[in-house]
Amino acid sequence: MLEQLPEGLVTPALVVDADVLDRNIARMAEAARAGGFALRPHAKSHKCAEIAGRQLRAGARGLSVATLSEAEAFAATGVDDLFIAYPLWPDESRARRLRRLADVVALRVGVDSVEAARRLGDAVRGSDRAVEVLVEVDCGTARTGVPAADAGRVARAASDAGLSVLGAFTFPGHGYGHDPEARERAARDEERALFEAAEALRELGLEPRVLSGGSTPTTGRWRPGPVDELRPGVYVFNDAQQLAMGCCGVDDLALAAASTVISVPAPDRFVLDAGSKVLGADRSAWVTGHGYLPQYPEATITALWEHHAVVHLPEGVPAPRLGSVLAVVPNHVCQPVNLADELVIARQGVELDRWRVAARGANT
Repeated sequence: MLEQLPEGLVTPALVVDADVLDRNIARMAEAARAGGFALRPHAKSHKCAEIAGRQLRAGARGLSVATLSEAEAFAATGVDDLFIAYPLWPDESRARRLRRLADVVALRVGVDSVEAARRLGDAVRGSDRAVEVLVEVDCGTARTGVPAADAGRVARAASDAGLSVLGAFTFPGHGYGHDPEARERAARDEERALFEAAEALRELGLEPRVLSGGSTPTTGRWRPGPVDELRPGVYVFNDAQQLAMGCCGVDDLALAAASTVISVPAPDRFVLDAGSKVLGADRSAWVTGHGYLPQYPEATITALWEHHAVVHLPEGVPAPRLGSVLAVVPNHVCQPVNLADELVIARQGVELDRWRVAARGANT
């Protein structure tokens, strides 16, 4: 449990419960297998070679990443099947890096415009191994991605540019929120968008081999249909927003920031040494405060500075002693991991190992 932190930690530090981590990985892998889906987890949530290895050994087909530098970092650790699930715009530097990467791994890249498809074709021309492309379509998140009906136009441009068009992908990000029905609607929207994109590709004589979607909040809403690959990421750790949405329970939280009580300025208020430079600054509309404290579940982190977290207690709840070390579960786990050099791996309060965050800061 996250309340059992190793003694002697220099705080703040990110601590991972090894048993919960392994259970989360195994549960998602089994759910994907049972549903007949390929699993390609999004590694931007953990950025860690040891966790990637666990996912692959559990049956993941490969990894999804958000940036070219993340792909390079995981390739350097031995991962040889990568999907950059992002509409890259290759400049001259990225073009060189893409060619080098394509020569050593099975590489897939996202595109969502004719111009980017042409540019990507020019960028990887001459690579020893083909670069595969998935067209990104918007299923309702209103972020990147073309309307599903336009997928054929982008696919044709990619094919004409010498790229191998593998299929289409989308992100049901509008499934985030308090309403469980929103997750159900997002899963159905995803299916409709990928079905329409597949038909658009088939009209051009391009048979889609991969239709990729999925997210941690839509886990359990999957059903047989057009989607055949899933890319959840946060599930390995879970976080305070997944807990608030009902996507996980307290026992499924695998990562917390160990933080020391540095000040108790009032009976109903104390301050921790894990600020925004440790916890990240995300505060979604459906979360209360800036993180979750398992030892003080009714408390609220009301304010976050770079090196301070101010915690308010309900009436009648005694404050912890100065120097106490508490666990803080971040709102959105991807940000804290990207801010950390290493993860402390523990079991039942005993430190087992430290794992480097291999893709830390890999944002280009």
